[in-house]
Amino acid sequence: MTTIKTLVLGLITLAVAACSGNKTTDTAGENDSTTTNISTTMAKSNKEKGVELLKAIETGAGEPIAYINPHQYTQHNLGAADGLAGFGELLKALPPNSAKVKTVRAFEDGNYVFTHTEYDFFGPKIGFDIFRFEDGLIVEHWDNLQETPKQPNPSGHTMIDGPATSTDTAKTEENKKLVRQFVDDILVNGKMDKLAGYFNGDNYTQHNPQIPDQLSGLGKTLGELSKQGVTLKYDTIHKVLGEGNFVLVVSEGHFGKSYNAFYDLFRVENGKIAEHWDVIEPIPAKENWKNGNGKFGF
Repeated sequence: MTTIKTLVLGLITLAVAACSGNKTTDTAGENDSTTTNISTTMAKSNKEKGVELLKAIETGAGEPIAYINPHQYTQHNLGAADGLAGFGELLKALPPNSAKVKTVRAFEDGNYVFTHTEYDFFGPKIGFDIFRFEDGLIVEHWDNLQETPKQPNPSGHTMIDGPATSTDTAKTEENKKLVRQFVDDILVNGKMDKLAGYFNGDNYTQHNPQIPDQLSGLGKTLGELSKQGVTLKYDTIHKVLGEGNFVLVVSEGHFGKSYNAFYDLFRVENGKIAEHWDVIEPIPAKENWKNGNGKFGF
């Protein structure tokens, strides 16, 4: 059985090759599983490549290493150094056989793939990952991670359950426009008088750990937070990605006194917002960053 060591060795080999200027699509490892034929690599969809690379964190499989461009890999996880070497060092720090990866949703929008994953990665977490591809290879990565709550939310939902397959792909751009306008109106500019217009009555399924279902449940929770002096304010929308009826919005702003990255995934049904998942991660002080690329930089 392969281990994470295989993946780390392959990443380091690719990083060395990139620094020396030797272009290669082969990777070194403990056995032949770390060598991938380029025709096989290019035959897979970008979505498949992203999911397989994430799963390799658990299995140590060497083949997905070839999905990363060894000469260009920009890292936006601020806890990892830039490039392939930084990714390898992060994996080396994992306790042996501790990583678990279960990707529940994967979507593709142009050169971007975005995934929704249940992790055990330095502890149980829920995460969104975004990969940017050029010529079939991963050249850039963003993510947002949040500790997995021990209990379901007030309506019994977890951060990861619910529908996972997109529909209405012909309406992708229409749905992206709707969701972006919702975030801009309500979360950025606080135009609460427009809130009801984005929903089908009180019908709304919520996966945030603290908020119950229904639009009225959202309103009640926000009202209770306001009474406690806790505000939720988005400052900037950085990216909107979508596939059919699923739309991911990447933003930054304040939740109480904390400055955060917000990744919000919405499911649209008949032109209205029907379901919501999110991951909120505090943005560390700049002096603690392990790379200079920033959390966003789309």
